[in-house]
Amino acid sequence: MSAGIDERTGGVMGIGSGVLETIGNTPLVRLTSVVPPGCAEIFVKIEGRNPTGSMKDRMAQAMIAGAEDDGRLSPGDTVVEYTGGSTGASLALVCAVKGYRLRIVSSDAFSEDKLTQMAAFGAELTLIPSEGGLITKPLILSMIETAEQLGRRPGTYWTDQLTNTDSIAGYHPMGEEIWAQSGGRLDAFVQSIGTAASLRGASAPLKRRNPELRVIAVEPAESAVLSGCRPGAHRIEGIGIGYLPPMWDPAPVDEIIPIPTDDAEEMARRLAREEGLFAGTSSGANVLAAIRVGRRLGPSARIVTLLVDSGLKYLSTDVYRRRRVTLGEKA
Repeated sequence: MSAGIDERTGGVMGIGSGVLETIGNTPLVRLTSVVPPGCAEIFVKIEGRNPTGSMKDRMAQAMIAGAEDDGRLSPGDTVVEYTGGSTGASLALVCAVKGYRLRIVSSDAFSEDKLTQMAAFGAELTLIPSEGGLITKPLILSMIETAEQLGRRPGTYWTDQLTNTDSIAGYHPMGEEIWAQSGGRLDAFVQSIGTAASLRGASAPLKRRNPELRVIAVEPAESAVLSGCRPGAHRIEGIGIGYLPPMWDPAPVDEIIPIPTDDAEEMARRLAREEGLFAGTSSGANVLAAIRVGRRLGPSARIVTLLVDSGLKYLSTDVYRRRRVTLGEKA
C-alpha cells in the first residue's frame, strides 16, 4: 500500500529537528503465513518502529506536552510514573529530550530488557517485588501507591497513565494513519487493553469515518475482568491490570476476546518465525483475536490490529529465551 507517501520525497523522511519528530507514521503490513484459509485479510501496524520500539512513545509525548501546556509540568520538575516498562521507556525518551528528571516505579515481573532500556535513557528505578514473576492486581496496586507517594513531593508531576486522558489524544493520529494506509476500507479494529487509551484513541477517528466498524478488545484469559471474570495472574506484559481501567469505556466496543498467555506467547514466536515480524506477547494476543474475528467475517473483510512493541523488549523472558546449542552438541 502506498497511501500517505509524499510524492516530493518518494516517502523518504527528510532531516528532522529531533528524535520526537520520528514518533508515529509506522508501517501497516498484511499477514501472509499465520492467517488460515477462509479468514479475513489481517493487517498489522508495526509500532515497534517508533523510537523506543513501542506505541507508547505516542502517549508519552502527548502526556508530557499536555502537562506542559496547562502548567502541571514546569522546567526543572521531576516526572513520576508506574509502568511495566514500555510507557517508562517512552517517558524516559521524552524526558531525556526535554530535560526532565524521571522516577519510575516498576517490578521484577516485567522484562529485564525493559528495565535496562528505561535506565539507559536516564530513568531512576524503584522496583516492587512480584509473586513469582507474575503480574497480579496486588502488584499493580502496590506500584500505583508507591508512584502516588513519590508524586506528592514538591516539583513533581505524576503522569498517572491509568487516568491521564491526554494519552487518548496521543493515539488519534494512529487511527488516521490506519485509515489512510488501509485505503479507507476497514471492517474491524482489534487492540488489547492496558490503560484502554490506545483502543479509545485509535478507534475514535476510525469510527467517525466508518460507523459500522467493529471494535474488538483483547484481554488475558487468566484475568478476564472485562468479560466479567475474576482477576488472576498472567504473563502478558502491558495489559490485564486485574480490574477495570479507569479509562475503559465499553460503549464503542463490540466484543471482548480473552486470550491465554501461552497461546499469545506462541503466536508471538510464530510471527517471528513465519512472518519475520518481531513483537511482544500482547501483539501475539492481538493477532490471535484478529484471526478469531476474521474467521467469522470471512475473506472479503479487512481487519487491522497492532504489533504493540518490538520483540527486542522480551529477549530476557521465556517468550524468546531458548536453550542454545553449542558447536558439536546435538540439538
